[in-house]
Amino acid sequence: MQKIEKSKIIKRGLFPKIAAHLPKREITLIVGARQVGKTVLLGTLKEWLINKKKIASENILYFNLDIAKDWEFFQDQTEFIEFLKEQSQKKKIYVFVDEAQRAPGCSRFFKGVYDSDLNIKLILTGSSSLELKTGFKESLAGRKKTFQLFSFSFNEFLQAKNKMLAEKIRENSIVSEISKKKILSLFKEYAVWGGYPRVVFSKTAQEKIDVLTDIYSSYIEKDVVGLLEIKNRLGFSKLVKLLAGQTGQLVNISELSNSLNLDRETIERYLKTLEETFITSFLPPYFKNSRQEVIRQNKIYFNDAGIRNYALENFSPLSKRLDNGLVMENIIFKEILLSLTLFQKVRFWRTKQKTEVDFLILEKEKIIPIEVKLNAKKTVIPSGLRSFIEKYSPEKAFVVNLLIEDKIKFKKTTVYFVYPFEILNF
Repeated sequence: MQKIEKSKIIKRGLFPKIAAHLPKREITLIVGARQVGKTVLLGTLKEWLINKKKIASENILYFNLDIAKDWEFFQDQTEFIEFLKEQSQKKKIYVFVDEAQRAPGCSRFFKGVYDSDLNIKLILTGSSSLELKTGFKESLAGRKKTFQLFSFSFNEFLQAKNKMLAEKIRENSIVSEISKKKILSLFKEYAVWGGYPRVVFSKTAQEKIDVLTDIYSSYIEKDVVGLLEIKNRLGFSKLVKLLAGQTGQLVNISELSNSLNLDRETIERYLKTLEETFITSFLPPYFKNSRQEVIRQNKIYFNDAGIRNYALENFSPLSKRLDNGLVMENIIFKEILLSLTLFQKVRFWRTKQKTEVDFLILEKEKIIPIEVKLNAKKTVIPSGLRSFIEKYSPEKAFVVNLLIEDKIKFKKTTVYFVYPFEILNF
């Protein structure tokens, strides 16, 4: 396994959930886009097993199927099962397989290994190919739990830049005004370059652009053209650029089809590809009254700001961007998405009169509306949020912005004006 500098090992928010799953027999499957840090996460898990759980290193097997000598182990399922049977006769073996989708007939292969009922624990990672996601979903039902790893969240980004500030936010400690200014400055950097680990640790703007170019090119060549056999690279890339410019807007397939001169079926297939390869996410609407509220169209967001800005060829500072509000909205969506518990959902609200609230966090009968206003200069409740409060009377609501912290009462709702890094602490 590749050695990673300790200064570049970031405590991932997903780690505790995965660690808690390791004692369970079912397969631990970690999926995510290329270069979001799956290999490093495996290394962290291995060290945790050795140092914290006192598992002997010889009881941990690691295979990387991007490497030829490791790939050869997986050419014959029967031989591989016999090998594991021999290794696990006297002790439990942890089997890490990086880029597991490269195993021939990956879903059938690992189903056979799992069903052999050996004294082993399988921990697999896979890049975001449809082959991996759909194949494992069909053949490993009831045999696996899937964890999706994204590029760095803002807190993970902050760990890379200033671990002390990151810990204060995570612990919800009091943060000084000077520290808040530092955090906001770093948030603006994150808004431009995103959270791919190699980008975060690159020193100069040109190095960051070079890394993003490599990530995007690798994605197009390996996932889109190679695995998914989408031959119209230009049409696909044009769609990505168009969607990047429409972040946070309703997805209109007819308009996209006309703009790109591609048929509706192709657009739908490309949109599905972007979602299944974890480049974009769709946000469904919330509705109770179908006559008054938009119920069919989803909004679209990118899972990494750097990839979005790369598609637009725009790495201007947040303060000089015409789309700065959309950039911030996109980041808040990702932060909310990463924070959701098993029983929570995120939606948006929009009426036919175009009254709108950016995000709603739903949990049973509880609703928390969140509106993003880049530069809210006064504690004035945005009109869409005001309409939602009047209609649904939530206990609390939020206006995420870069300028003010405050709270006011409107009817029965407490409305909090908060900085982006504070939203998840409420």
